[in-house]
Amino acid sequence: MRDDFRDWIGRGVARNDVATPRLLAEYRATLGPWLFETRPDVCPPGFHFALAPAIPGLEDTGPDGAERKGLFLPPIALPRRMWAGGSIETLRPIHDGEAVTRSSVISDIRFKEGASGPLCLVSIIHEITGSEGLMLRERQDLVFRESGARAEPAGPDQPVAADWMVEASPLLLFRFSAMTFNGHRIHYDDGYARSEGYPGLLVHGPLQAVLMLNLAAKRLERVPRRFDYCCLAPLYEGCCGVAWDDASGTARILRSDGVVTAEGRISGDHIG
Repeated sequence: MRDDFRDWIGRGVARNDVATPRLLAEYRATLGPWLFETRPDVCPPGFHFALAPAIPGLEDTGPDGAERKGLFLPPIALPRRMWAGGSIETLRPIHDGEAVTRSSVISDIRFKEGASGPLCLVSIIHEITGSEGLMLRERQDLVFRESGARAEPAGPDQPVAADWMVEASPLLLFRFSAMTFNGHRIHYDDGYARSEGYPGLLVHGPLQAVLMLNLAAKRLERVPRRFDYCCLAPLYEGCCGVAWDDASGTARILRSDGVVTAEGRISGDHIG
């Protein structure tokens, strides 16, 4: 009988960090053209992805370069991991130089059958607090699946109607991996990505969330109180579009062949 890992629900870890001027400068240098800025001492939306990440030693990483399962995440036998989506609730801004604590708890684990075989969905709740209390609450949804299923390559390029066109270059992907201490090889190791069945490097789910969240903030001229997003299809290195629909309060990432790879929607109030 397969272990459902229900006893892992509720397990947590807390890590401390500081929003250092250097890390903030790296974030702005990498994503500057697309960031919603208010004041120089306020961190732009999405910066929290770089704060207090897991920092496993080399001996604590798996073949995919990510933190080995069995430490914080349960030892799920399904080898391929993907980012499925999540939500970001911003209660107050993070300031330059602010000391923070990220508390992370596994909130749900579910097994299901997908079109490509068995899947396991793991949800994690992160809360980032500072000296004045809770600043940001986030849910991250990860999916684990069997290896061997071949990913569909992108179709031919076509004109994409978007507010922004972004060149998701290997340099951009490497920098985002470095800032967030994300060792998953699928974002920077072309040979590994191709061995997984993809035509090239994959763009991070959180990077797509950052682009959508900042476009939403720019269009609203405020940071959304809550932003829910999901990843719908693989996004490969190369040119992509970021589009905003004002009527529905929805942002989308569009692949160069027109496929929507991620979608995010605002809800609730906004913060200044």
